[in-house]
Amino acid sequence: MTAAPAASTDRSDHPPVSVVMPVRNEERHLSAAVRRVLDQQYPGQLELILSIGPSTDRTHQIAEGLAATDPRVRIVDNPEGWTPAGLNRAIEAARHDIIVRVDGHGELTPGYIATAVELIEETGAANVGGFMDAQGRSTFERAVATAYTSHLGLGGGAFHLATSHEGPADTVYLGTFRRDALAKVGGFDETMHRAQDWELNYRLRKAGEQIWFSPELRVTYRPRSGWVALAKQFYNTGRWRREVVRRHPETASLRYLAPPLTVLGLTAGWSGGIAGLARWAAGRRGPLSVLLLLGFLAPLVYTSVVVGGAASLRRPLPGKVRALLPAVLIVMHLAWGLGFLVGLGKR
Repeated sequence: MTAAPAASTDRSDHPPVSVVMPVRNEERHLSAAVRRVLDQQYPGQLELILSIGPSTDRTHQIAEGLAATDPRVRIVDNPEGWTPAGLNRAIEAARHDIIVRVDGHGELTPGYIATAVELIEETGAANVGGFMDAQGRSTFERAVATAYTSHLGLGGGAFHLATSHEGPADTVYLGTFRRDALAKVGGFDETMHRAQDWELNYRLRKAGEQIWFSPELRVTYRPRSGWVALAKQFYNTGRWRREVVRRHPETASLRYLAPPLTVLGLTAGWSGGIAGLARWAAGRRGPLSVLLLLGFLAPLVYTSVVVGGAASLRRPLPGKVRALLPAVLIVMHLAWGLGFLVGLGKR
């Protein structure tokens, strides 16, 4: 990471902050994300750097329009297009020593930046962050948002659950960083096209720094709006999580191994059950055929657990959202697990 441009003098008691936002194909959400940053009413100086990757929609034109109407907004190019490269380009261009990360489909809640700055000064943490408050508009998006914010969907990571308590954490959603801590570990790893947050926070902790979670910090997250987009997202997330485990084997845990083990178990169950049916139909009805037929219990038990868990979730949900939730959970689990098993291969 290169040295930042010289910072201007801030006369307030609040340190100046640089907000960095990697953006690519965010035509739908970019204006709202930028507006939530600029409306923070942070008492100190604030700049927002949009790092724009090659987009196939109107993202670049929208970004230019936003920069033209507010001098706090600047644009840098991210020709590589990937999120970690975009973050590093924006951080290099940033003028200030506190870096707030925001995504093009995330919306900061009121007072987020002021609270984050206060926490980073109080705790001395390298990174403070909070709760990914997934919220959907359509029935499908609301079902995905519900899955995100429950133990059923992503295994109960602290930043997915509003009930999590403040304190040291392995990772947080997005985050507000001390610039010197980022420089200490070399910034974001640009070879980690996904899971770069988790990987960076892991390196920060290995370097003796602290990651701090606070439920007071909320960012509204807009989930994917269709089945194919959701499956692709989780498939690719699973592939990159496998890469994290490959690079850092000590980070493997049951939480991350559960989805691929589920995929293997369901595949074995279906294969055994179908083989048992074939043997039974051919008149070979011995103990082996019965044992193979028991393989059908694997998908039956899994589906029952998912449906039962969705039905018993203790939160008010419209009937259509609750009815759709089991299918959403199954797609998330299996796409993530399959991606983990496939991995990246030869890149």
